[in-house]
Amino acid sequence: MTDNNIKTLTIIDTFGFLFRSYYALPPLKAKNGFPTGLLTGFMNFISNIGKDFQTDYLVFALDSKGDTFRNDIYPAYKSHRPDVPEDLLRQLPIAIEWIGKMGFKTAAKVGYEADDIIASLAHDARERGLLVRIVSHDKDLYQLIDDGKVFMFDPMKKNIVTKQMCFEKYGVYPEQFIEYQSLLGDSADNVPGVKGVGKKTAEALIQQFGTLDNIYANLEKIEKKRWQTLLKENKEMAYISKELVTLHNDAHAIENLEELKLPSDNPILKISDTLLKYDMKSIVERVHKQGLGFKTNMPESKVSVDFEPILLNNSDKLFNVIRSIPNNSIVALDTETTDLDTKNAKIVGFSFCFESSKAYYVPIAHFYLGVGNQIDHEDSKKAIELLSRHKLVLQNFKYDYEIIKNNFNIELKLYADTMIMAWLLNSDSPVGLDHLAKKYFNHIMISYKDIVKKGENFSHIDIQKACDYASEDALMTYKLYYKLIEEFKKENLESLIEVANKIEFDFIYVLAYMQNNGIKIDPEFMRKLKEKTNNYLNDITSKIYKEAGSEFNINSTKQLGTILFETLSLPTAKKTKTGYSTNEQVLAKLKNEHPIIPLLLEYREAYKLKSTYIEPLLELSLKDPNHRVYTSFLQTGTATGRLSSKNPNLQNIPVKSEAGREIRKGFVAEEGKCLIGIDYSQIELRLLAHYCKDEALVNAFRNGHDIHMETAVRIFGEEEALHKRNIAKSINFGLLYGMGSRKLAETVGITPKEAKQYIESYFKSFPTVKQYLKSIEDSALENGYVKTISGRIRKFDFENANGMQRPMYLREAVNTVFQGSTADLIKLSMNEIYKRYKDREDIKMLLQIHDELIFEADENQAQTISNELKEIMENIYTLEIPLKASVSIGKNWGELK
Repeated sequence: MTDNNIKTLTIIDTFGFLFRSYYALPPLKAKNGFPTGLLTGFMNFISNIGKDFQTDYLVFALDSKGDTFRNDIYPAYKSHRPDVPEDLLRQLPIAIEWIGKMGFKTAAKVGYEADDIIASLAHDARERGLLVRIVSHDKDLYQLIDDGKVFMFDPMKKNIVTKQMCFEKYGVYPEQFIEYQSLLGDSADNVPGVKGVGKKTAEALIQQFGTLDNIYANLEKIEKKRWQTLLKENKEMAYISKELVTLHNDAHAIENLEELKLPSDNPILKISDTLLKYDMKSIVERVHKQGLGFKTNMPESKVSVDFEPILLNNSDKLFNVIRSIPNNSIVALDTETTDLDTKNAKIVGFSFCFESSKAYYVPIAHFYLGVGNQIDHEDSKKAIELLSRHKLVLQNFKYDYEIIKNNFNIELKLYADTMIMAWLLNSDSPVGLDHLAKKYFNHIMISYKDIVKKGENFSHIDIQKACDYASEDALMTYKLYYKLIEEFKKENLESLIEVANKIEFDFIYVLAYMQNNGIKIDPEFMRKLKEKTNNYLNDITSKIYKEAGSEFNINSTKQLGTILFETLSLPTAKKTKTGYSTNEQVLAKLKNEHPIIPLLLEYREAYKLKSTYIEPLLELSLKDPNHRVYTSFLQTGTATGRLSSKNPNLQNIPVKSEAGREIRKGFVAEEGKCLIGIDYSQIELRLLAHYCKDEALVNAFRNGHDIHMETAVRIFGEEEALHKRNIAKSINFGLLYGMGSRKLAETVGITPKEAKQYIESYFKSFPTVKQYLKSIEDSALENGYVKTISGRIRKFDFENANGMQRPMYLREAVNTVFQGSTADLIKLSMNEIYKRYKDREDIKMLLQIHDELIFEADENQAQTISNELKEIMENIYTLEIPLKASVSIGKNWGELK
């Protein structure tokens, strides 16, 4: 590839490699239960240096803590990334510590990402005449590839990524990759790109025009008018995206190249005692025996669970197998479809399992040239009806329930959902089948993406491959059910099986019912609101320009920083290489310094509402003939038990701002119907009174007093109470969420000293509250978990918690008792309401937003029905003090409350 005399610098994309290593390997554990999968993968990589590649110098690039300059450019950057698994977080700092102990060098800089460090090191190394190898699989680094100078090495596939491979994969060369990503965006990092532009469009535009500037200079030459429109409407986002994806090469310099030489002593033997503590004896023995630079025996990426996948593509054979199932058997069932959206999905086949050594696949609608025999629709329906006579166990039952109902008009009856069971056992741990198979059986499942090509669906897969994949799903669900039952017994948590049977399994039907109902959007209202918001943004933009004295790109942090801190000379911290920070915290501190600041804050809020809610909701409503949107509710989406929702997320529509309330007005009732909103009044505080039995709190609720006013009187006295009710309210709710004096001070605009005095005064007024909250923390420390009112648990690993995690866990323990118990009471109410009203057409349950339920009902029945619903919610559970629910009725969501 190059002159052998040229020396090589190898740069490791550390976090990228470690994250990938974590997910690639089984969830290995030391004898004490500490996870070691990531650490094992890392040490195997170290032991292979010299075998997988030769290098003269080596450095590990690291991310720094906190936000980077990209968050200043675009505050939503990486904002929606999922939480990192707990097991991964526990291993990560250990791996980083080992790097230094083994004698390797690291490179990082505050305000920059590891990718910028890699780009800077590569730039510096090239200047020194070195060949650069980047150990990573991250496509964001493709822009650095320059054959003969800089190349990438994938440590898992052990192959080199070149310019030609980049072109074959993406249709553009590395030098065009920045422009390509500017158009396409990146959903993983929340880089917006040009909305509506996909891979093929971006590829075509780059191949024709080369650069973003050239595209915008030649808009009229673009043949497709739709592309022109998309590019015009999203120009600002395209250039912001370009700033986000462009890697900086000035973030780090190589000060002493010799420091980056490989350690002279065997690095693994330097930490051999530590490795033995983590039961990684085999790595130490191997290195003692073989030295460094010989290929090790890494754990296989596919650990085999021995079973026979059987294809049933003949009706006689299918029914013979089903009839052979003993009465009252546990039968695991799983469906394969064309789409994740149950409304659009068509069934392709189904698998089932009723013994630990075999699983079966029934093909129904595979579609490709030369496809073999399949089971027709009627026989498939009959087969599912026969299977339904047994105890059906599924993983994520809600999906399969909707698929079977939509495709066969059969309503499955659930015996157990392994996803819900796993969540009840540990609500902070992932509950996907792939993860659970690794966790409990050291088994790596066949990956969907490995058998289904991009742009295709399951119907295009060869039937035998489909049989292997689908049968494995059914088999692992079957084995997992018994394993989880065993785990409940082993941990003395069999009461959770009762929670599942009495609440959580029934609740799945409620969610499927609500998802199917959807809620209507008024597209005309949303169109007008979009137009109104655009006009508002144009108006506020003019005012910002006027205050600034010139026009500039408001969404560009660099340009905004120049205006604020150079043109207008506003006070700021020292300028960094990336420019001035203009994030929310910075602007909030400058609110009273200049009239431009409140305008900027208003602009950002309006822009966010438009792009996050107004435009997506309008788009979704126009796709449905009845203008209804259908969210997907996630029962296992939070550790506390609260619901979350996605596609679209309707849980987080702002309620406090006027603009947020305007958006809610776009959710409307059908003609002749109205919306009913019912929410629990101060339910978490009522739970506090119920649990702690503080006499003053209990009496206040029993006598129907305003609890916030009561608190204000006790803390501040009669004269100041009304004036300071809002502070009392913040204290009442804040203490349940671990709010300290500093946070209270920030929230209500007082000094930390005053806040501390108020909190102390509160505890004197309600003496048993502090004692009770402390008892929750003590119980969590002693047992390792807390319980909600229904008996659900949430575990906390205090034993392995670091200094920061421990107080966070204690706050979350208190929060879980109240927020989790609230979630329980709402679920109980919803289960009862569903049971009573599911078959009625004059009332439909549509949404649950935390402690509020929203229904659609016939106008002439609304008052009667709302009274019935209120009674159910107030009497669903007997507390020490009465539960109270408030009702509101309106034609749109905005009119409720």
